[in-house]
Amino acid sequence: MDAPFVGMIAGMALAFAGYFGGFGAFLLVAALGGAGWAAGRWAGGGAGARELREMFERSRR
Repeated sequence: MDAPFVGMIAGMALAFAGYFGGFGAFLLVAALGGAGWAAGRWAGGGAGARELREMFERSRR
């Protein structure tokens, strides 16, 4: 799966949570999605804390 497709699926999940469950459900889905993303990166041997920080620093430039 490519990144735009995954982003679209995540956006749709957040939209459904916000519409049907309210703002609290929206925040819960967003937090669990972020935790799932971090766990997936870690399990896949991806970025640690330093690489994650560097990624955000590069995007601000």
